[in-house]
Amino acid sequence: MHTNYYFLRLLAPALTQALAGYRVATCFSQEKDELVLGLTNGAAEFWLKAQLSAAFPALALPETFHRARQNSVDLLPDLLGREVGQVDALPQDRILQFTFTDGATLLLKLFGPRPNAIFRPTLDAPAELFHQRYTADADIQPLPPTAAPDTSTRSHEADPLRRYPALSDLPARYLRAHGYDAAPLPQREELIQAVIRQLEQPAYFYIVLLDGRTRLSLLPLGEVLQALPAADPIATLREFVPLFLSRRAYETEMRQVRQTLEKRAEEASTSAQMARTRRHALEHTAGYRQTADLIMAHLSQIPVGAAQVEVIDFYQDNQPRIIKLKPTETPQRTAQNLYRKAKNQQIELQQLSQRIEQRETEAFWCLERLEELADLADLRTLRTWRKQHGLDPATQAKATSNELPFKVFTDSGFTILVGRNAQNNDLLTQKYAHKDDLWLHAKDVSGSHVVIRHRSGQPVPEPVVERAAQLAAWYSRRQHDSLCPVTVTPKKFVRKPKGAASGAVVVERERVVLVVPGNPFERVGA
Repeated sequence: MHTNYYFLRLLAPALTQALAGYRVATCFSQEKDELVLGLTNGAAEFWLKAQLSAAFPALALPETFHRARQNSVDLLPDLLGREVGQVDALPQDRILQFTFTDGATLLLKLFGPRPNAIFRPTLDAPAELFHQRYTADADIQPLPPTAAPDTSTRSHEADPLRRYPALSDLPARYLRAHGYDAAPLPQREELIQAVIRQLEQPAYFYIVLLDGRTRLSLLPLGEVLQALPAADPIATLREFVPLFLSRRAYETEMRQVRQTLEKRAEEASTSAQMARTRRHALEHTAGYRQTADLIMAHLSQIPVGAAQVEVIDFYQDNQPRIIKLKPTETPQRTAQNLYRKAKNQQIELQQLSQRIEQRETEAFWCLERLEELADLADLRTLRTWRKQHGLDPATQAKATSNELPFKVFTDSGFTILVGRNAQNNDLLTQKYAHKDDLWLHAKDVSGSHVVIRHRSGQPVPEPVVERAAQLAAWYSRRQHDSLCPVTVTPKKFVRKPKGAASGAVVVERERVVLVVPGNPFERVGA
C-alpha cells in the first residue's frame, strides 16, 4: 500500500510540513525509470527519488544521495529554484501532487502499469511528461489551490466494496478474512466503514510478508515483519523501500537458485536412469564376445560366403541360434571384429557405471543444497553461499546463447558451443574460440566442432568434458555407433592449414575419450 491513496493522504501532510521553506536545487535521472529531486532550505537537504518503473513504482526518501558523475541527465530545468508550498494526495487516486508557491505543480502518478511524472509551470501550461510515451497523462489535471477533497462514492454498485476502488487488494483481503463475503449487505457496509476508519487513522504501518512478497500495509495481514509508528510516514518509507528492494532481490535470486537446483537434480536423475537402462540392456543380451566364441567354435560348419549360420548356443542351454554373417568377409574376420566390439562394450559398461555414480551423486548434491536454502535468511548470506557452491548467475552464458550463431548448452556454469555446419565450424574455431578453450571433435570422421568456454581459475570438470564429448559424437557421422572416440585438446593446439576445406583442421596434441553418442541436455519426452 506504499502507493495507495490511504497511505498517500497520510504522507502528503507530513511532506508539506517537512518541506516548508525548501526549494528545488537539482532534478536529474541516473537510471531509465528514475526521477531524483534534491531540495534545500539553505541549511539542510531533502531528497526525493521517484521510481517510475512498471515493476515497482514508489517514492523513496533517502536521507542522503550521491549523484554519479556519469550517466546522469538533468531534467525539468523550469522546476529548479521553485519553493514547495503544499503536498496533496489526489482524492481516491494514487497520485501525489507537489504545489509550489508560484503555482507550478508536479504530479507523481504511481500507477503500477504506467507510472509517470507530470510537471506544469502554471495551471494552464502544457504538461511536461517524464515518460513521454504516456501521452494521455497530459490530460491529468492538478487540484486547484482551493479544491476540497472529493469523498463521494458510486452508489449504484450492488457490491459495496466496488464503490471504494481506492481500497485496493490488501484491505479487500483483510475484509474477506473477517467474514465480508458471508455477511449480509448492511453488515458488509459496516465492515467497509470500519476498515476505512482504520485506514484513515491506522494504529501502525505494517511491513508484512504475504504470498512470498514483502508489502507495506495499513492493516495487519500475513506475516508481520515490522510494525512502525503511524505518526511518521516519511520514516516508514525510508524503512520500507530499501527493505523491499533488498528482499525482492533476495526472493528473485532464491527462486532462481531453487529452479536451477531442481532442474539439475531432475536432469542428473534422468541421465542416471537412462544409463541404468542402457547398462541393463547390455548385461542381459547376448554380448559380442559370446557371438564371436560361437563363430570360432563352429568354424568348420560355416560354408564360404554364408550370410548366416545356425549353431548350438552353449551359453543359452544349448538352444539353437542363428548368427548373421557378412558374405564378403571370412568368419574369422567377423569374429575378430566382434572381439574388438566386445572390448569396447566392456569399456562402455565401465563408463556407464561411472556415469550412473556421478549423476546420482550430482542429484543427491542438488537435493542437499535445496535443503540448505531454508537456512539462508538474507541476500548477503544467499550470495555468499551461492558463490561458495558455484551457483552464481550464468548471465554471460544466457547472453551468449541469445547472440551466438551456434548451438549453445550450459553445464555446471560452463558454456558449450557446437558448430552447425562446416562453415559454422570454421567460424567457431577460428573466430570465437579462445586459445585456452577446450576443443572437441569426433575422431576420424566429419562432425561438429565443439568448444567448452574457459573460465579463469576453474579447470573444466571431467563430467563436463564427458558430456561435451557426447555432443561431439552425437553431431558427427558416428552418431549411431555404440561407442565413439572423441578428440579433446586446448584450442591453441588446433590450426587450419592454408587452403584447407571449410571445417578442416590439424590437431597437434590431443587426448581421446570414449563416450556413448547422445545429447545429455535433452530431456526424456521433450
